[in-house]
Amino acid sequence: MNARQVSTARGARWLAEGWRMFRVAPLGWFALVFAYWLAMTVMSLVPVVGIGVASVLVPAFSVGFMAASRAAARGQPVELAMLVAGFRERLAAQLVLGGVYLACLALVIGGSMLADEGMLARWLVTGRGPAQEEAADAGFYGALAAATLLYAPVMAMFWFAPLLVAWHAMPPVQALFYSFFASLMNWRAFFTYGATVALVMFVLPTLALLVMVFASGGTLRLAPMALVLPLALIMLPTLFASFYASYRDVFGAAPAPEEG
Repeated sequence: MNARQVSTARGARWLAEGWRMFRVAPLGWFALVFAYWLAMTVMSLVPVVGIGVASVLVPAFSVGFMAASRAAARGQPVELAMLVAGFRERLAAQLVLGGVYLACLALVIGGSMLADEGMLARWLVTGRGPAQEEAADAGFYGALAAATLLYAPVMAMFWFAPLLVAWHAMPPVQALFYSFFASLMNWRAFFTYGATVALVMFVLPTLALLVMVFASGGTLRLAPMALVLPLALIMLPTLFASFYASYRDVFGAAPAPEEG
C-alpha cells in the first residue's frame, strides 16, 4: 500500500471531520474516553510497573478509538466494547509496538534529564510539578521544550502504525517506517492540523475569557479551567476521531476487520 500526499489545507479539515464523527454519538464517545481514562489511571497507580504497562497498551487502545471513529464515519453507533477492538486484532504485534513506544518514551525522558536533572521526569511520573521559581532555576522549561522536540519523531512513527498493524497486517517495524515517512511526507498538513488544534484549544478560549472579563468591567472572576474543562470534554473525542480522518486521507478507506 502507498501513502498519499494531501494538501496543506486538509490538516484543518481533519479536525472538522473529527467533530462531525463526534456529533454522531456524543454519549458513546464520552463513555469511551471516560473508560480509557479510568483504565489508564488505575494501571498507572500500580507501583513500579503501572506506568510502563499503561504505555505498552497505548497502541492497542488507539486501535479501539479508530474502530469507533470508523463506525461513526459510517453513521453507526459508537459502543463501549469498541475500546478493546485493538486487543482482538493482532494483539501480539500491538504489544510489540507498545514495547517500542515505552522504549521511545524512556529515551525522550532521559534526554530531557540532561537539561533539568530529572525534574520533568519526576513530574511525569508523580504528577507533582515544580514551583515556578524552582522550574526556572533548574531549566525545567528548557527540558520541556527538548522533550517536545524529541517526541515529535516518536509521534510521527506511531501516528498510523497501530492501524497499519491491525488493519493492514504490517509487521511492527514496517508499520513504524511507513507511519514516519507518511507523516514526514505530509508535514504541511500536520503543521496546519497542529495550528488548528492550538487555535481551538488555547487561543480561542483565552480570547473568549478576556472578552468576558473586559465586558464585565473587570468584575467577572472566572477561572481559566472553567472554560478549559468543558472544552476538553468535547475536544478529546474530537481529536481521537480526527486521527482517523488523517489516516483515511493519507492511506485511503479502512478495510473491513478480519473475522476471528
